[in-house]
Amino acid sequence: MSRFDQLYRKLIVTKFFTRGWGQPENLKKIFDFRKVLGNRDACYKLVPPDYPVTIDKDELQGDVRILEGHFVSPFKKCVPGLMPKETEIARFQMVLPKEWKSHHKPVCLQLAGTGDHYYWRRRTVVARPLLKESGIASIILESPYYGLRKPKRQLRSSLHYTCDLFVMGGALMLESLVLFNWCERHGFGPLGVTGISMGGFMASLAASVYPKPISLIPCLSWTTASTVFTKGVMSESIPWKVLENQYSVDTVYADEIKHTLVSPEQVLGSTYNMGHEFVKTYSDKLEDLKLNQSPAEMENILKERNSHSFNDHGEKMDVQADIDSMEDYLVKKSGCKGDNETVGKFTIDRKSLKDNALDFMRGVMDECTHLGNFSIPVDPSLIIIVAANHDAYVPRTNVISLEQLWPGSQVRYIDSGHINAFLFHNVQFRHAIADSFTEQIKRYHS
Repeated sequence: MSRFDQLYRKLIVTKFFTRGWGQPENLKKIFDFRKVLGNRDACYKLVPPDYPVTIDKDELQGDVRILEGHFVSPFKKCVPGLMPKETEIARFQMVLPKEWKSHHKPVCLQLAGTGDHYYWRRRTVVARPLLKESGIASIILESPYYGLRKPKRQLRSSLHYTCDLFVMGGALMLESLVLFNWCERHGFGPLGVTGISMGGFMASLAASVYPKPISLIPCLSWTTASTVFTKGVMSESIPWKVLENQYSVDTVYADEIKHTLVSPEQVLGSTYNMGHEFVKTYSDKLEDLKLNQSPAEMENILKERNSHSFNDHGEKMDVQADIDSMEDYLVKKSGCKGDNETVGKFTIDRKSLKDNALDFMRGVMDECTHLGNFSIPVDPSLIIIVAANHDAYVPRTNVISLEQLWPGSQVRYIDSGHINAFLFHNVQFRHAIADSFTEQIKRYHS
């Protein structure tokens, strides 16, 4: 585990899932729809080939052409009522050459990592250099809950509910199909998709629903996000007491939802547990939880270090107060006093709450993010995975490897931690993108 990753998490910036799991009925809808997303043929039919896309801007900046456009997210229609109003319009920017240097017009879709709002970072660090070095254009898609798609009451990248992450993923899968189809209609190709960290997970999901060979370059991600939120340093950015007590108060989570969850780790014989090592070490005291910061946010560290700040609309925000009030309500309703030093039955209850919350988190994350629940990309030989040897954000132990899941894919390792790789190894990411496109051209476009 990278020591730099461990130190990095001490920067107090963002908490995730501060309002809990999300409404049980919303989770049920998401899990039902996940089964559709997990079937490439069924999912692809949800997005018509001529799905309307509007271009808002087309301008030249030196030898680079910049397009900006938008469209209504298909997820809004497929699962009504789950997307906040601000997230419903998908927005993108395209970086392409003024003149193409060959008859090929390769385009790589870039999906955002945690905290990567707007377009500027992906455009500056990946898109422009990739175009200059390899002649590959980019489409930069803004994620739901980020940038102009961020809900009014959301502070920074702090998703309010666990289910928000699943809405984001499902929406990005369908929105990626819209853009792939749009590229085909306009003569662009070959096509690819990439992302770093969370963007790598999302890129893998997007590639799984495209019915043709596509270059896939997931960087600093792996098979499932469950280990990220239960074993990695990101686990310390979650107010576990809120989730524990909410799980115990509303029995629907355990009685009606938990038994429907599908983990490929179980199916393929891997141990299905919730990381009891984390249970032993994680503190009951919310104030003892040290908060991490996403890699993209490191480049834009906010000056304030307390929990009081303002959102983009000038409103006073207090995440800690939000968590505390939620905890007080849930603890009172569940009959627990929240005192870890109390002996007797409550101590047993608290430990049980920990186990149950961690187990449920593993379950819902595997259900919606484990790549074993989705179709294998059409040609795994076009997949180049870039991973960090000492990644403390994305633990790879005790889960199915991507090489096992996608036979024929290639993994390239960087001798660093997550943050170091994110900040200083973008050249390796771009080389992997270029190599995958070269292989695709050789196989399918010669």
